[in-house]
Amino acid sequence: MLKRFSISLEEDLLAGFDDYIVRHGYSNRSEAVRDLIRKVLVKDEWADDSEVVGVVTMVYDHHKSQLQERITELQHDFYELITSTTHIHMDHHNCLEVTIVKGKASQVQNLAGRLIALRGVKDGSLTMSSTGGHLR
Repeated sequence: MLKRFSISLEEDLLAGFDDYIVRHGYSNRSEAVRDLIRKVLVKDEWADDSEVVGVVTMVYDHHKSQLQERITELQHDFYELITSTTHIHMDHHNCLEVTIVKGKASQVQNLAGRLIALRGVKDGSLTMSSTGGHLR
């Protein structure tokens, strides 16, 4: 069931929000506000150490001594969090590894941080999400 409410905004803030709506392809303000509220509530789930899903993305030089072994060892240490891993050869030296994870937010963040911090990882990131299961 949808409920209506109104808000008051300064003109320049509303103009910036309307620009955001156009840039991101929203059909109306309500859709954009709903999406932003959901994002904030999902972030609260992360802070509450709720169950999350995530993607750890790493780019690294596979010629770096012992790096692949250290990645594999960490993945085995956290095997209960790992759903899937995909390894892509970008060129002769560089690989992209994408690991899909699921677990408590703190555990997922710990694994991602340890993987990304390995010597030889050139770039890494963690993207987390959840179903927002606590939302009605």
